[in-house]
Amino acid sequence: MTQRESGVAGGEYLAIDWGTTNRRIYRMRADGECVDSTSDDRGVLAIDALDIPGEIQAMREAHGDLPLIAAGMVGSSRGWVEVPYVATPASLADVAAACAHPAPGVSIVPGVSHLDERAADVMRGEEVQVLGAVAAGLASDTALFCQPGTHCKWIALEDGKIARFSTAMTGELFALLRGRSILSEMLGGPVAAGPAFAAGLQQGLEGGDALGALFGTRARVLLGRLAREDAAAWCSGLLIGADVRGQGDLAGRTIYLLSAGNLADLYRTAIEHAGATVVAIDSSIAFLAGIHALQESIVCPA
Repeated sequence: MTQRESGVAGGEYLAIDWGTTNRRIYRMRADGECVDSTSDDRGVLAIDALDIPGEIQAMREAHGDLPLIAAGMVGSSRGWVEVPYVATPASLADVAAACAHPAPGVSIVPGVSHLDERAADVMRGEEVQVLGAVAAGLASDTALFCQPGTHCKWIALEDGKIARFSTAMTGELFALLRGRSILSEMLGGPVAAGPAFAAGLQQGLEGGDALGALFGTRARVLLGRLAREDAAAWCSGLLIGADVRGQGDLAGRTIYLLSAGNLADLYRTAIEHAGATVVAIDSSIAFLAGIHALQESIVCPA
């Protein structure tokens, strides 16, 4: 029996962050150190589900015939096998126990769901980063995390378990407005944390009629209250402010921000404006810590 077939924890392995549009492959040592990584555009939407075993074989040929653990959309209804979600409250041990093993030496992480009388939500992949941040000692085991992106996740941990979370379509809504709306012609300018963003942010944080305020972006430009080149930044500030406001009173709290780049800067500005302290965490480091902790906790059957 080969190392790959046995799937015994403690040796080298491949860790895959397999999303909707992109995929990142890490070769990991037994101690959790990443020795190599590559990324490509072979997300689940680019591959027929029936072809995923071939993709795994190709990854092993390229990076080593090793046990493999994958998180993200590969375990969704659009991926290889649909792995049932772990319901909140969910610990790292709960997630590890629910991993699926569709082939020798392969583990697929399940994702997490939340359901109560007011909300229903799901995630695949983000849970690895959040639980990994705690496992690596980068965050408290009772904390609120923000993961900006196309769909921004707000995840609350209590005693090391994912207790609840919510998803805001902030990034996707901005992209839709920018690409296919009456505002499109006005949203071609840059988005940065300057005066226009701050003005939109203030309105978003104050609440009120967000849908009306969106149309107000157009009216402000037409009536000379907002420069056309500033409209994108103002609209982005409005949406991010509304997103942050939706999390309730953040004054005096610490928010762990799992992001980088311009979007992280925008959310940092918004969260700090709401009175919270931001602690930035490298999402790649958090993912590797989480995926290693999961790999150490499971044994893939032969």
